[in-house]
Amino acid sequence: MVEDEGGAVVVPQASGGAPGQGRGARFAGAGERVETGAPAREPASEVDPAAGAAVAATVRALARLRAEGRSGEAHALLAECAHWPATRLPLLADALEPAGLGADWGTLLWEAASLPAEPLVAAAEALTAAGRPTDGRQLLRQGVVRPAAEIGAAVLGLDTQGRGREVLALLDAYVRVRPPQEAARSAAADPSRLVPLLLRAARGVSEEREWDLVHALRVAGLTA
Repeated sequence: MVEDEGGAVVVPQASGGAPGQGRGARFAGAGERVETGAPAREPASEVDPAAGAAVAATVRALARLRAEGRSGEAHALLAECAHWPATRLPLLADALEPAGLGADWGTLLWEAASLPAEPLVAAAEALTAAGRPTDGRQLLRQGVVRPAAEIGAAVLGLDTQGRGREVLALLDAYVRVRPPQEAARSAAADPSRLVPLLLRAARGVSEEREWDLVHALRVAGLTA
């Protein structure tokens, strides 16, 4: 991803896209999918011996790009990092802040918030497990600001895979952040499966939130 020697910083370019086309996690799924060249996400239990070198090279590259005023290339590099294995993200956060690049960490979180549901939750869990629960919560809160139908489809996919923990993490953030009326609309794809999951998540927030959601579901015609 980064060639950090010889003064050149090489950021992979999207292939087949039109000039000026958006790139990064925020534009995943807009038109032809961008091939980032980033490593596929790995289970948290796997050892990642290349993580330290990748993080160090990225921090050096970002520091140089910022110093040279090459903000567009810096943002593109951060967009690529959003697709890293989840376990690398806390390491990158820990390295960016001492280097005076804390604002870049905020940009990376914003990019990562548009990842598909499974890697989104994996990233949030990795941050929380590494002692950065505030970042994990922020990532989920930003990540659920997407259309209700998309949330419903994501939850159904995770539930079909038996990913109960990920379902609850996603829905907990969703019912906390989004209005009850929108949460209700997310159940339209499969009310028999999604309504109980939504109500369970709302119950975990508060009794008031649960009743607000019950009312919204009735108004939407999704419950009796």
